[in-house]
Amino acid sequence: MEGSTDYLQIAKDLLLEYGPRVLLALLLLVLGLWVIKYISRGIRKGLARREMDETLQKFLSNLVSWILKVMLFIAVLSQLGIESTSFIAVLGAAGLAIGLALQGSLSNFAGGVLIMLFRPFKVGDVISAQGETGKVKEIDIFTTKLLTPQNRLVILPNGSLSNGAITNFTAEGFQKIFLTIGVSYDADIKQTKEVLLGAIEKQEKVLTDPPPLVEVSGLGESSVDFAVRCSVYNDDFWPVQFNLIATIKEDLDAADIEIPYPHRVEIHRKE
Repeated sequence: MEGSTDYLQIAKDLLLEYGPRVLLALLLLVLGLWVIKYISRGIRKGLARREMDETLQKFLSNLVSWILKVMLFIAVLSQLGIESTSFIAVLGAAGLAIGLALQGSLSNFAGGVLIMLFRPFKVGDVISAQGETGKVKEIDIFTTKLLTPQNRLVILPNGSLSNGAITNFTAEGFQKIFLTIGVSYDADIKQTKEVLLGAIEKQEKVLTDPPPLVEVSGLGESSVDFAVRCSVYNDDFWPVQFNLIATIKEDLDAADIEIPYPHRVEIHRKE
């Protein structure tokens, strides 16, 4: 009985000594997380009112949130009686060791910061980079996610992405359709140009500024090649291009203008 009484007394003493600290630390943690969430949300709304890019809004609010959470964690440890200076020293040493072990991740983080600052693309843009082409679905701190035309999700590391060449197809708001159409050498050039321009005019979503262009671009082995150029808004690019190709084929057939193909002559030598 005497031993159990001693244990109860020890437990009581520990509870009286550390109980208030633990309760205050928990209260500080809960209240701090709520305040951080409120601040992060306020930052997002403030940046949205300034019409800042949505990706940059998310990045900055998340960055502030993580910094505040680290500060809150240090404050909670201090409330529990753990010296913050010692913890910061340990945290710094651990950070250095982790940094050396995760150089690639730090490179990706730096790449994410550069992408956010210089904004070579934004969510919704269609880009080509690192051998991949697709619409930017999401830009995170470490990676960028692309959705390809085949509906495949491609995740690119921001480090290599920020250091390589990036082609942004939709940055200007519109794109140009480039086609090369070959016709027979017997075809009349003036008539062919009229037919090709007429096929473009049938596409309602082709822009008039800049104006469409049809010109002879080359003399091939079996065809006179025409360059066909016209501009469309980004969302109309593929539908208009597909329909334009079909219209050109139909109109050339209707005008009896031949689209030639290379001829191959096979000679069989009799031994």
